[in-house]
Amino acid sequence: MSKRPINAEVSPRYKNEPVERMIRRFLKKVKKNRIIEEYRERQYYKKPSEKRKRESLKREKVLEKLRIERENAH
Repeated sequence: MSKRPINAEVSPRYKNEPVERMIRRFLKKVKKNRIIEEYRERQYYKKPSEKRKRESLKREKVLEKLRIERENAH
């Protein structure tokens, strides 16, 4: 998570670009920058120990998935 503010801004690419397309580009940009996820994470306080535990579990899941893929490849 970054501490700096992120401003997601979209302007028309050409003169008569449809609003729906601009909205779609805006939503993609917001999703790419993880703005909504970060907002939801910050809604409630999590103890540092909880954060570490969650990250550790996430890391273990990824490693397990990679291990299974490696076994299936051979």
